[in-house]
Amino acid sequence: MEQQFNARYVRVAPRKMRIVMKLVRGKTAGEALEMLKFVTKGAALPIAKVIEAGVEAIRKKDPTINVDELVLKRGWINQGPAMKRRRPRARGYATMIKKLFSHVGVVLSDEK
Repeated sequence: MEQQFNARYVRVAPRKMRIVMKLVRGKTAGEALEMLKFVTKGAALPIAKVIEAGVEAIRKKDPTINVDELVLKRGWINQGPAMKRRRPRARGYATMIKKLFSHVGVVLSDEK
């Protein structure tokens, strides 16, 4: 069984989230959640929330499944919209600051 779970409009830049996603891709759900507890990056929390939500949704359907049987088969981070802000600069000019959002996706699968 294979299921996909998403979180959209996460207020962390995708470049920062991809670093954390590379760490947990291919691991079991239990391993991934344990690793994310000790990662000091801010992107670890939203990714852990998506994995936890996925595990709970799968457990709701089939209570006999063990967390260590579920594998993060695929994980991806896409760029969402950007909030546009302006920062004052010299001589009355302003430069654009883009605050990026991310879309997180994870596929959990049991390897049977």
